[in-house]
Amino acid sequence: MAVYYGVNDKIFTLQTRHSTYQMKVDDFGFLLHLYYGSRTEGNMDYLLTYYDRGFSGNPHDAGEDRTYSMDALPQEYPAAGTGDYRNSALVIQGADGSECCDLRYTSHEICSGKYALPGLPAVFAEKEEAQTLEILLEDRISKIQVKLLYGVLEEEDIITRSVRIINRGGEEVTVEKAASACLDFVSGEYDLISFYGRHAMERNFQRAAVVHGSQSVGSRRGTSSHQYNPAVIVSDKNTTEDHGSCFGMVFVYSGNFLCEAEKDQYGQTRVLMGMQSDQFHFSLLPEEELIVPETILCYSDQGFGELSVRYHRCIRDHICRGKYSHAPRPVLVNSWEAAYFHFNGETICQLAKDAAELGIDMVVMDDGWFGKREDDNTGLGDWQVNEKKLGCTLSELVQKVNDMGVKFGIWIEPEMISEDSDLYRAHPDWAFQIPGRNPVRGRNQLTLDFSRAEVRDYIFDEICKVLDQGNIEYVKWDMNRSIADVYSISGRQGRVAHEYVLGVYDFLEKLTAKYPDILLEGCSGGGGRFDAGMMYYTPQIWCSDNTDALDRLRIQYGTSFFYPMTTVSAHVSAVPNHQTGRSISLRTRGIVASTGAFGYELSLQKLTEEEKEEVRKQIDEYRKFEELIRKGDYYRLSSPFQDEYTAWMYVSENREKALLHVVMTENHGNMTVNYVKLKGLLPEGVYRESESGRCYAGSALMNAGIPMPVEMGECCAYRYMFEKDA
Repeated sequence: MAVYYGVNDKIFTLQTRHSTYQMKVDDFGFLLHLYYGSRTEGNMDYLLTYYDRGFSGNPHDAGEDRTYSMDALPQEYPAAGTGDYRNSALVIQGADGSECCDLRYTSHEICSGKYALPGLPAVFAEKEEAQTLEILLEDRISKIQVKLLYGVLEEEDIITRSVRIINRGGEEVTVEKAASACLDFVSGEYDLISFYGRHAMERNFQRAAVVHGSQSVGSRRGTSSHQYNPAVIVSDKNTTEDHGSCFGMVFVYSGNFLCEAEKDQYGQTRVLMGMQSDQFHFSLLPEEELIVPETILCYSDQGFGELSVRYHRCIRDHICRGKYSHAPRPVLVNSWEAAYFHFNGETICQLAKDAAELGIDMVVMDDGWFGKREDDNTGLGDWQVNEKKLGCTLSELVQKVNDMGVKFGIWIEPEMISEDSDLYRAHPDWAFQIPGRNPVRGRNQLTLDFSRAEVRDYIFDEICKVLDQGNIEYVKWDMNRSIADVYSISGRQGRVAHEYVLGVYDFLEKLTAKYPDILLEGCSGGGGRFDAGMMYYTPQIWCSDNTDALDRLRIQYGTSFFYPMTTVSAHVSAVPNHQTGRSISLRTRGIVASTGAFGYELSLQKLTEEEKEEVRKQIDEYRKFEELIRKGDYYRLSSPFQDEYTAWMYVSENREKALLHVVMTENHGNMTVNYVKLKGLLPEGVYRESESGRCYAGSALMNAGIPMPVEMGECCAYRYMFEKDA
């Protein structure tokens, strides 16, 4: 059993293989947080301290006891209005305008299996793999009920948290802020690690001390965003890749979010993860409820590397669903950088012919196949095949490609609409716009109001008409702007941003149910919606619009802290690179792209015979190593932000195979030798390197490393395969 409740001491204990999470219902009914960290036994309520702290309020229940204050005690779910002046997990405005929610314990339930969240993505597990704890809290005056949900995956070292807020009172209330997880640390000095960026340069590693005051990362853009990823790490000051304590928080959501870290007056630290409070005023009529998206918690006392391994396994096995969650992915070529909008059916057929000759599995026809779409200013919303442009029906084009032994995929952007479109002329009210104001454009397009079922249903039917025309085996779902003008003619305005995301999830759920054999790839200008919420529906996501190999090393490095490489869609592009103008060798581009779901995005016709041979070799090598990349544990061996090289590796579960990749990111005159130290091997094992045939002790590879060649050239790349001798 992973969940325990002590009847006498009213302590809840959640146990995983390597961690313990503990909380207590105190004498006043408050739910206090006791401990989260390395696995331990016994009651941890001795960690609570009580002192008379000036200017810290005391609940009326405490009488004349000035030592009892919510302003100092660690809490599981702190709500505004109880005398706690720190950041709140919950803020509710009552019908009278007051903001107070005094939550007290009412009851709890422990059951087998993992809870589900209607309409929202969440970790799933078999009944025997998990347990659920549900704790019911209630404000006895307003009758607001809060159900705290905990899912414990013991073997995976994962604890999930979600919240259901229910209005049991007789008047309308408004939720102004709602988090799904709070971590209160009564002592310690911590760093907050977050992943910032911008379009085409996402998920850069950032480590900053948690200092007195409050600091936050989040999104107000309608999506989880390029700017900040909805996942953070709280770590000890001295934590490294291989040593020290760290706590992960991954928000399973694709819309606006907020993570706050606060060090209070007593040196205590509170970290919250949940909904963005800006532009969020979620009204609840009597008996209505709000389900707060899930946060995945994980703890490691073996550094960031082990934390990443645990998150990778969780997302790979308990978030990603469907046929392709564990299946090999097709090697594809995308038409975008090969032709942009300037293609016809013959262009796609030629791309397929070249793909077949090189051993590529699939051709993807990107933007420009529908409506009057010859640039990015027109046509979105008109999901009718432009047969004049293609020179044939879509069915005929798909058949021509299939006849060459190549699979066919297609690009869509269903959430968007162009003002220059038949759909907009017929239904301008279907787009987000504030009455009486001109809309804010992004990429010269507007956002469809997916909070409305009739809008979603129309687009769904139109997309299905396209997919039913032929043997389409892959769909790339794009979304190319941040959302503004969030206003719905049919909605309660403070709810619309969240209901939009719920609408996207509803659409995706129906699409994956109707077409279970289609590989659905997510995208939002590349990595603008690279989050666990989307991975529930799309087992791979276009990691970034930046296809430059050197920049990709940084982007993929930051991505790897939480997300398995199977979710990272990565392509080999032409040089000079279309984003940076940089020229890097085809071999290096191939090694960087083979980190994840592998493909190409260039004109195959323009390749020389030598380059074509290199492509064939890359594809053969990728297929040879694909299972190890897909199933193995991933280890970061260096930082592209600090070191002269970037190195990473995959190790099989039984520790008998290891695949090492190294890219030399700096080269100087009279270069010093870099020694790369491996991880995850059996120290007592002997490993044979496949190319040279040389054998190495596992302990030697991990402690001393292997020297990298010193040779001329920009960003030289190396791949080594090690197999344990019998």
